[in-house]
Amino acid sequence: MTAGGDGEVRARVAAAGVTAEAGAEGEDKPVKTERTRMEPPVGAESGPFWEATRNGTLLVQWCTSCDRGIFYPRFFCPYCAVDGPDNSAADQSDQSDQSGQSGPSGGSTLEWRTASGRAIVHAATVEHNPAATGATFSHGEPYVVALVDLDEGVRMMTNIVGCAPEDVRPGMTVTVTWEPLSDGRQLPLFTPAAKPA
Repeated sequence: MTAGGDGEVRARVAAAGVTAEAGAEGEDKPVKTERTRMEPPVGAESGPFWEATRNGTLLVQWCTSCDRGIFYPRFFCPYCAVDGPDNSAADQSDQSDQSGQSGPSGGSTLEWRTASGRAIVHAATVEHNPAATGATFSHGEPYVVALVDLDEGVRMMTNIVGCAPEDVRPGMTVTVTWEPLSDGRQLPLFTPAAKPA
């Protein structure tokens, strides 16, 4: 084992949602624990978004043709590429290979930009009965589901944490915070912004 090996292995195992249990010979055997939150899948469009979360970076997909942010990630801009992608999958993959980015006809060019992490609550609701929805991440406590408008002009769905659910209001300023997932990605959540001193 390498230096710090046992502690390092335990940390990696814990991050993966696994706990260690002593075996018959005193060796630790990994045992899966219950995940408390559904972990979002990663698709071709969302891969860069999720990869950046590993470093605590919030990305927004951006169309350079119409200069607008896009959320959720897509293969084409929903604003200026109204006809959608090319008709054949082969044409789409050829275009993706040539430009280095996935995109349709119509001149849409998509790129990723780092977001500020600042947002305003657009709307919010409190789930008072988490057991009814199967949500175990709140450990039975009410939680907030919100739509937030990022400074970059896109709206995303999230949870507001770090305050009492009844304190969340439309117009509230929030900032991104991160919840680790089992595979090293992080889930972007939002918390009330610190008030200026």
